[in-house]
Amino acid sequence: MTIRPESLVGPQGNTTFLEGTTWCVARPGATQAELQRALDWACGIGRVDCSVIERHGDCYEPDTIVSHASFAFNAYYQTNGNNRIACYFGGTATFTKINPSYGKCSYDASKSEVSTARSLSEYKARWLLLMYIGVFSLISRRD
Repeated sequence: MTIRPESLVGPQGNTTFLEGTTWCVARPGATQAELQRALDWACGIGRVDCSVIERHGDCYEPDTIVSHASFAFNAYYQTNGNNRIACYFGGTATFTKINPSYGKCSYDASKSEVSTARSLSEYKARWLLLMYIGVFSLISRRD
């Protein structure tokens, strides 16, 4: 795949990774060479299906390294744990809370681990109370 030098600035946005839906995209300021190495890794060893960023694919345009790398980075991130490690790519990637999807090009999304952990913690007190009641009921029936 031939990729022209950068002509447009790719997806950018809030890079604060706090909670909620997040995407992994190319970091503004990463060099073309760094992004190309990371993109090659993602589409090769990383086993990302990069057919959509090839010519005639839904995410081929804009034909820029930032755009193609952003799609590949996010695909890897979404299928490999949605965590900081899965969105590193040698320091060439960052998080965004702004959906980078456009036209026919759809970026997968899912909830972050922080958000999931918070929702589970809301049920912890109720679960502990139910467990306590259940254990107490079993003990009192034995008496």
